[in-house]
Amino acid sequence: MHKPGVHAHTGSGGGLRRSAAQETQELFDTSEAQIRYRAYSRLQAAAVAMGESLAIPEIVAIGGQSDGKSSLLEAFLGFRFNVREVEMGTRRPLIVQMVHDPTALEPRCRLQEEDSDEYGAPIVPETAVADAIQRRTEEHLRKAGGIAVSSKPIVMRAEYAYCPNLTIIDTPGFILKAKSGEADNTPDEIMSMVKAQASPPHRMILFLQQSSVEWASSLWLRVVQEVDPYFQRTVIVASKFDNRLKEFGERWEVDKYLSATGYLPPNVRPFFVALPKDRAIQSSAEWRRSMAEVDQAIFKHLRDGIKGGFDEERFASRIGFTNLKKFLEEELSRRYREAAPATLALLQERCDAVSAELMAAEIRLKAAEDVGALRRAAMKYADTVARQVAVLLQGSAEPDPMQHGLTTDEERAASRAPQWPGVSGGPVLPLHHDSKLFGGAAFERCLEEFHMAVNSMRFPTSMSNDRLRNIMYAYKGKHHSGGTAKAAEDIARQAAKEALGPLLDAACIRLAFILRRLYDIAADRAAATMGSKDNLHPYIAFHAGLRTAHQAFITRLEEQARSMLRTHLEAATSQFAMNMYAHVPDPGDPLDATVGSDDEGDEEPAGGAERRADDAEVLNERLKAVQLAPGAGGPGRFEDNTPSRRATKSRRMALQEAERKQAGGLAIGVGPSSDDVVAAAESLFRKIRCAVATQYAPATLKSTFLDPMTERLALEVSLDMFARSDADFGGMFSAAGAVAALASKRDLLSRRVEGLIKCKNEFQELAKCL
Repeated sequence: MHKPGVHAHTGSGGGLRRSAAQETQELFDTSEAQIRYRAYSRLQAAAVAMGESLAIPEIVAIGGQSDGKSSLLEAFLGFRFNVREVEMGTRRPLIVQMVHDPTALEPRCRLQEEDSDEYGAPIVPETAVADAIQRRTEEHLRKAGGIAVSSKPIVMRAEYAYCPNLTIIDTPGFILKAKSGEADNTPDEIMSMVKAQASPPHRMILFLQQSSVEWASSLWLRVVQEVDPYFQRTVIVASKFDNRLKEFGERWEVDKYLSATGYLPPNVRPFFVALPKDRAIQSSAEWRRSMAEVDQAIFKHLRDGIKGGFDEERFASRIGFTNLKKFLEEELSRRYREAAPATLALLQERCDAVSAELMAAEIRLKAAEDVGALRRAAMKYADTVARQVAVLLQGSAEPDPMQHGLTTDEERAASRAPQWPGVSGGPVLPLHHDSKLFGGAAFERCLEEFHMAVNSMRFPTSMSNDRLRNIMYAYKGKHHSGGTAKAAEDIARQAAKEALGPLLDAACIRLAFILRRLYDIAADRAAATMGSKDNLHPYIAFHAGLRTAHQAFITRLEEQARSMLRTHLEAATSQFAMNMYAHVPDPGDPLDATVGSDDEGDEEPAGGAERRADDAEVLNERLKAVQLAPGAGGPGRFEDNTPSRRATKSRRMALQEAERKQAGGLAIGVGPSSDDVVAAAESLFRKIRCAVATQYAPATLKSTFLDPMTERLALEVSLDMFARSDADFGGMFSAAGAVAALASKRDLLSRRVEGLIKCKNEFQELAKCL
């Protein structure tokens, strides 16, 4: 039962019987809390200025639109400033850092610059703060594409003699429906934004709801439960309490409402607050005095206007802004004390981390200025990559073939030569064509594939009769004893150049592609074997230049190989080679090289393979005699230096006799048919093909590609990369103005380290008073 007079001098109830001046003095006298909040206030100010993220206890105000969040913020500040817009008062989160400064008899408010840690000039008078916030908000929303709300906060620092040391975050109010002209998802965007602001565990949630709304009908209480399920860091405030107070006539009605029994968890005790409604109040002193008068009027009505009064012992400490402010100060003070050890440890960690960043910046700046050190490191890395390429060409099982290797089909598709020109009847499938190979293994497989492709080429039997007659009549009369043989040579020469030339070019393209792929594999291996400092990972321009140097060297090798193969093809089709072919048996068409053949069951006659191998060896040895005179542009002298031991004397004589008969059939016969000429040309074509496939091309491709890659790669790349001036070389490691930018970053980190150390030392001393 209520006992009159019990609460006359207890808690806030008794205080409200004193004068308004006394209440105002009590409400905003923060001298007792000055030391308590000073440490965290200065810590937070330093953290925001330096862009640090520290888990400092803060208050985030959430609630429905027009539930009074911004007015409550003004009450804490002690002056009015908020953007006054009927439909949406706050459209961006507003972080207000309140700093109690007894010397600031007038509010000093400064807005933090957008995308900067710096604060602007103080805004005077305080009534201009609203316009500044509104302009900042509208400009940002316009730049963001005309959106209705934004999650990017506005930060305002307020220094005043009548405000506590608190940080309060005012958020956009929840809405059910977007207003005309706004996006339909505006309510959802506001909901997500507010949840993000309220989710950090170091923030207290100040949830406001108009007292005219029944607890059971609350629309936004569930949002609080999503971020704080057990209301462990939530303070619920029923705003505009004076409006609801008019509905009560008896004590039981008031007590039932104030207890909120059955609607809120037992551990939740809401506050009931009313603030002045007169927007005509301009001066800060009037605003503060009016708040004290409203609190006094609320208690007077509860005591005198309600029959039987109310249970002051239970509810007096939860009514009025004065008690809310006192509770928040005490709660924050408790949280400050509890967080002090962790905060100090976090400060030490940040000091160590930023110091390490500063040291790394110093090293990087010094390295950027020391071109000699950069050259040494770059040369070491380039040499490591070149050695890795050589290892990969020689054969290495360490790189994962599934990651770096390609099958024959994948290799064809990725290169600029997906097919072998002129090869028909199906794809050329070398041994292990379905295995993923790279490096030297892929090179050898490609050579085998090239050999099969060359052997699969057939003499073009579809040559037109007009072309044959043109060649035959051209030689008639010029060579009385061998005009027909000369015609056959010319036909074979042209057919070989047209058929084998594109194949040689395709081989160069495929092999160059295999070698180009080695750079990425070698670079990965080099990075794995070297430290992060030695592999020069941050210098993108250097790595791009090194890659370009590797690719350029391989391109030069490709051009050299193509030129040498063309030269060998000219040698293999020269007149001296044709004279030599007269003493070499026809190697025939290898059955095992036929692509897409359906005669899988055909068997070669006994001894055929051995004879072909012997004949090919004789042919290869004799081909060594064909040389081109330097600078002459044509065939030089013929010198038969073939060792006699390559075949027995009887074997050589038999071959020569057969060749004389074959040549005599064309030279002596009268009016040989075109079929005879084609047959002779086809035989010569096969001999040229054998010379190219077994002698010239494989040896040239290996000597032109593999030997330089293992012997000259490092030197050629070094000449491209390092034979340049210091300014040109340094350009790969720092863009124009990069050294100045590094120095600026170093200076910024130095200031951060200095500020953090100073802040840590101050906090360590001030925390002793918490």
